[in-house]
Amino acid sequence: MSQWTDMYRQKVMLPKDAVMLVQSGDWVDYGMATSQPIVLDQALAERKNELTDIKVRTSFSFAPRQIVEADPERQTFTAMNWHMSGYDRKLCGQGRMNFIPMCYRNEPSMYRNILDVDVAMITVAPMDKNGFFNFGLNISANEAITKKAKKVIVEVNEAMPRALGGRGEHIHISDVTAIVEAGNIPMPTIPFKTGDEIDTKIAEMIVKEIPNGATLQLGVGGLPNTVGAMIADSDLKDLGMHTEMLVDAFYLMYKEGRLTNRLKPVDKDKAAWAFALGSQEMYDWIDDNPFLAGYPVDYVNDPFIISQFDNFISINNCVDIDLFGQISSESSGTHQISGSGGQLDFTDGAYRSRGGKSIIALRSTFRNKKTGKDESRIKPTLLAGTIVTDPRSQAHWVATEYGLVNLMGASTWERAEKLISIAHPDCREALIGAAEDMKIWRYSNKR
Repeated sequence: MSQWTDMYRQKVMLPKDAVMLVQSGDWVDYGMATSQPIVLDQALAERKNELTDIKVRTSFSFAPRQIVEADPERQTFTAMNWHMSGYDRKLCGQGRMNFIPMCYRNEPSMYRNILDVDVAMITVAPMDKNGFFNFGLNISANEAITKKAKKVIVEVNEAMPRALGGRGEHIHISDVTAIVEAGNIPMPTIPFKTGDEIDTKIAEMIVKEIPNGATLQLGVGGLPNTVGAMIADSDLKDLGMHTEMLVDAFYLMYKEGRLTNRLKPVDKDKAAWAFALGSQEMYDWIDDNPFLAGYPVDYVNDPFIISQFDNFISINNCVDIDLFGQISSESSGTHQISGSGGQLDFTDGAYRSRGGKSIIALRSTFRNKKTGKDESRIKPTLLAGTIVTDPRSQAHWVATEYGLVNLMGASTWERAEKLISIAHPDCREALIGAAEDMKIWRYSNKR
């Protein structure tokens, strides 16, 4: 029997006993996505009438947060969120949760240098023979959170894969205050779905921009999935992966022999990532796999690191873009949809890469649910209150189903002309009129 087994037995607790470590006025951290606790969240919610002024940071929730459900008036628990899932978005819209703006690469440093953490509650994989708990599918900022926390409670979930580093992927039992055994609670999954014919048309243009040996970052959604599936079915060779979010598109590329990481100058032969969300099949691929290297997000998203890869291709979605090149990927007016995330990190890093491209891809129109009409995603100016995720000075390549244009170095009239050229044809006349009114239209591109 090892000393770590003895220590484990001394620290293991029932959920109701572990959450007694939380005191009124505390700052509590739940981590992100798959790191968020389930049984501890329920146990803490049950203390609603015993506590006051509990501030809880969370992110990208894929299960209801019981502290919010049990306290809709926020009398005890004030929930805050780094990045919105659909569930979080609904709560934020109801005023039951607040958003925390960030540039994703800065999250660990904010914990190290600015934020208080009284209690961290983080889901982990079972302890190994050396006394380490693995952060599994979400490395991200967990090391920074747990190092800053005065007390750390780990929720051990047997379903959590063991992800190899890299670095920052584990915590030792000697740094843990309490252990709660959650049994085997399935990890949240998201299905791998490719897009429709419009996404396919955009993806075809993007894939043509990817050379052999390129290193890739992909966002989440139907369009990036379509790009990944198309790459997997292509004849591209020796691609690399350096991405904040590990998604099934990369697993598909790997299975088809496209993803080797063989030519990467940094983390050679390794696929680097910060957190993972996808299918159970992908989670099984991650488990104990030395091909993959998990890192904290301040490494993965560091533009200096990204810039060291030649032909780094970053592919992300956005909500809207205006004729000045301001890109919003997180809100529509004051309505928070997701979060800043790491898009600006990769926009900057990919531009610095020799031969690199940051590509923001969007469908030219969307269906307005209130009016039932299609509206342009390319707008004269962003709606009042809309958050700018990527400033116009950092806008690089933009793609719709009508073309791919490079905004870097372009003047205001050139940007307007380029963006109008890839807008939906039915929307171009109105956009030209708006550009003329704003004095950023030199001549008509109509033929």
